[in-house]
Amino acid sequence: MSGQGKTDKITTNQEDRFLQAFDDYHEALFRHAALRLSDRDKAIDAVHDTYTKVWSYVRSGHEIELFRPFLYKVLNNLIIDEYRKKRESSLDFILEQEGVDEGKFDELHENTVEALAATIDGRKAFEFLDVPPDEYREVVILRFVDGLGPKEIAELIEETENVVSVRLHRALSKLRKLMTAETK
Repeated sequence: MSGQGKTDKITTNQEDRFLQAFDDYHEALFRHAALRLSDRDKAIDAVHDTYTKVWSYVRSGHEIELFRPFLYKVLNNLIIDEYRKKRESSLDFILEQEGVDEGKFDELHENTVEALAATIDGRKAFEFLDVPPDEYREVVILRFVDGLGPKEIAELIEETENVVSVRLHRALSKLRKLMTAETK
């Protein structure tokens, strides 16, 4: 994901890798953006801007080792920018967000999170996905829609795996409570 030196010309290999990354990931990136932004047009724009920024980065001579996490990182930064624009013009900006305690949660391994997720009806859970705070929604989408593992998510959102596990656990618990309340 890091630039390994600049050159004046882009190599055919770099261009081929970029084009292959577009073919491989553009649909998944669009689904991710559409879920996160809840607006098809904004999602299209975000994915377009992602590829434009990544192409500029490659054209400036930087080499990208792994395109998938790099593309998601750029896209997520654009989504965060969009959230900031939205928040600046809404009352949500004033509301207090629940903090995440990064304490030790050794019992929250990928297997227990997976087991918890397996008890939730996925389609029904997506109806409630706009209820949890953004940081919870983000990890749920990255994990269960985009299929990224906790380690990849941690690198992507620049948090520890522990924080990712806590957020997943809290988000899934909140979704379960919402779904249970609806059935009563």
